[in-house]
Amino acid sequence: MSLAIDHGYLPPGKYIINHDIMHCTADGVVGNHHYSGRALGLSEPWDIIQLHSDLKPQWKEIVKHYERIGLSHSENVIWDVDLNQLASHIGHHPSVFYYGPIESRYWGDYEWLETVEFINSKNNFTALARELGIDVPETLCFDRVADMSPEAMRNITYPCYLKASVSASGVGIYRCEDQAQLLTALGNFAEETPVQVQEEVKAVAFLNMQYRVLGKEVHRLAASEQILDGFAHQGNRVPASHEPWDAVEAMAYWLGDHGMKGIFAFDVAIVQTDRGLRFPAIECNPRYNGASYPTMIAHKLEIPEWCATNFSTRHRSLSEIDLSGIEFNVQSGEGVIIVNWGTVTEGKLSILLAGSKNTQDALAMELRKRL
Repeated sequence: MSLAIDHGYLPPGKYIINHDIMHCTADGVVGNHHYSGRALGLSEPWDIIQLHSDLKPQWKEIVKHYERIGLSHSENVIWDVDLNQLASHIGHHPSVFYYGPIESRYWGDYEWLETVEFINSKNNFTALARELGIDVPETLCFDRVADMSPEAMRNITYPCYLKASVSASGVGIYRCEDQAQLLTALGNFAEETPVQVQEEVKAVAFLNMQYRVLGKEVHRLAASEQILDGFAHQGNRVPASHEPWDAVEAMAYWLGDHGMKGIFAFDVAIVQTDRGLRFPAIECNPRYNGASYPTMIAHKLEIPEWCATNFSTRHRSLSEIDLSGIEFNVQSGEGVIIVNWGTVTEGKLSILLAGSKNTQDALAMELRKRL
């Protein structure tokens, strides 16, 4: 498996794109059945895209928005997110948010599935990182909660994080100041649940480092700095303050050699120590992630500096939102781009703000007034 730098363009070929997240997301994510819409910006005119039928009323407005800003996209829409469609269109490769057991039934790439399922376990990630010599936080892994003996508990340094080995959207993660809080947090898991206890990393910031597999090559896609609310992902900023690709590259190669496809990403901490900066890897997300959608739009529109985050709105339709004067302008390279548009019906939008940090701040201030 060789390494290349990704210039952000889709490889030759046609895709059927189904980025519905209902099979693999945490319960309680607001408007999660509408998230399929955010993949529109990474599609191309020759692709087919599957969208939830509830998004139909917003379709004309998002098309007008993307036409005005010069963002190419598919208009070949199937208003149904049934995964049966993945193998029903000859010549179109599948693009899915997460390639799990359900998705594999319709495509049959079991090597890809096996690798995704393996590295999606935080315990497997930790073990592989140690094998490959990748820096990770001090972590105790347990195959099940019932294995956490009093002896094991004595080896834990506080504060720490108790994490389900497999989790999504920050669900199943608990910060524990002492053993009493850890014991309380353990009560949230069934005895057979695999978990890990990880040292609290006193990070200056956290990075999202994305890769993409194209054919026989692993490409560096983008490094972005995470915008967090606690440990829940709220957005990303480019350029990142650091791009420590060497911190995770060995695992990126390993994943490529073991059948990984599409986009995957690592969460990496920036930690200041007496001996300089340390870049411990926290986990691997073997799938598209929240940063992938604005990243691909930014690549397509050649935007070098941007941030993307969530905004609340009183409006419940895109037609009610006025972007005049702040909408992205291809000549200036600055402005507002709507990324996750279907969630407007729940009063939430994911927005890319293109331009310098000062421009982003000014755009955010004006946008909040209008939303």
